[in-house]
Amino acid sequence: MRDVDLRIAPGERVLLTGASGSGKSTLLRALGGLLDPEGGDATGELTVDGVAPDRCRQRVGTVFQDPDSQLVMTRAGDDVAFGLENVGTPPERIWPAVDAALDAVGFDLGRDRPTGALSGGQKQRLVLAGALAPRPGLLLLDEPTAQLDPAGAALVRDAVGRAVAGRGATLVVVDHDAPAWLPLVDRVVELLPGGGAVEHGPGWTPPPLRFPGRHPHPPGEPLLTADAVGYTHRGSAVPALPPTDVVLRAGRTLAVTGPNGTGKSTLALLLAGLRAPTTGRVTAAPPLTAGLRRPDRPPARWRAAELVDRIGTVFQQPEHQFLTGRVRDELSLGPLRSGAGAAQARATAEELLERLGLAPLAEANPFTLSGGQQRRLSVATALATRPRVLVLDEPTFGQDRDTWAELVALLAEQQDGDRALCLVTHDAAVVAALADDVLTLGAPVAVP
Repeated sequence: MRDVDLRIAPGERVLLTGASGSGKSTLLRALGGLLDPEGGDATGELTVDGVAPDRCRQRVGTVFQDPDSQLVMTRAGDDVAFGLENVGTPPERIWPAVDAALDAVGFDLGRDRPTGALSGGQKQRLVLAGALAPRPGLLLLDEPTAQLDPAGAALVRDAVGRAVAGRGATLVVVDHDAPAWLPLVDRVVELLPGGGAVEHGPGWTPPPLRFPGRHPHPPGEPLLTADAVGYTHRGSAVPALPPTDVVLRAGRTLAVTGPNGTGKSTLALLLAGLRAPTTGRVTAAPPLTAGLRRPDRPPARWRAAELVDRIGTVFQQPEHQFLTGRVRDELSLGPLRSGAGAAQARATAEELLERLGLAPLAEANPFTLSGGQQRRLSVATALATRPRVLVLDEPTFGQDRDTWAELVALLAEQQDGDRALCLVTHDAAVVAALADDVLTLGAPVAVP
């Protein structure tokens, strides 16, 4: 981020948008007083209420792109109470405030739900409740609805609208889904990739998404079959995923949709061979097991070297799968592990760097990228080994319109007659652009 001039009046509501990597998350962290002074070079002046942001952190509530980075307690209620305790809230007011915040964001799983057993969307609601509970004067939200189902996203936007209206709080929200936020904001500020910013009024309409052309293939042979697979976390009485049947066929793309907490990401991990089901079985067909010493074993018992060029995976949180210190090395690692020579691995990495707009970041550490850039890198690492099955969890998270279109076009190229794709997503545009079949998981199981 550079050369940004911005003034926000008390009580104003601003939507911050712009290309992936233009500095939106950096600006929010700066406003929250959370930038490491040793981590980079700062120029210009930034104040909140006339003082340096790190001197008024207690009056600022922040929700980051990655909810896991904000969860600090093992129980949901304790996590929301943590922030209230930090600002010196009287003990008798803490739990009523916790309950009010949880109710405002639609978190209905109770104070005692373990945070480690929550879905990504449930975690997102929980950290938003934690930010709202102390009633901050400045609320900073970074993609607060990106991992939520449509109903949950609408509920959160309503909760944010009520919070800022009822308290006179100032709001700065980063989101690529501009139309959904326009009724709640006073203006839109777009950060430009080369530096600076341009302002738009509340009636601004972003350009439409560009859809790639569809080339449907007839259903091919099954590559991966899940028979009544389910998963229950240890010590939990409620299954994260009730028994579910899935068939991934060559030449077809399956979109898995449904409300938060219904087990979509858990199903993705089971299909990818990264977690063994507690009920049911995942079976790989001969095209996937050819060359294995024990083809009778389920994917969860394959070694990493056996998975790498058979089943490619993109996690819900991209940073969980980075293994090297350079973007270029991250893209070369998979091909090298699957037996490609150094020259071929390098050529594959260079092609993907160019396609996904990551070439200027080839020497960067993956963990220093923006959320959208990390997502594109994680998708590229899964594509690099050209696996027969691709399982992608929220592959378009954090993308602007141009990078979304390039990412979807790249996935469309994988839709040949030999591969099967499984997309876990809340992105209706991705479903329309790529899906041949749709599996909608049902409502969450009620807690007794």
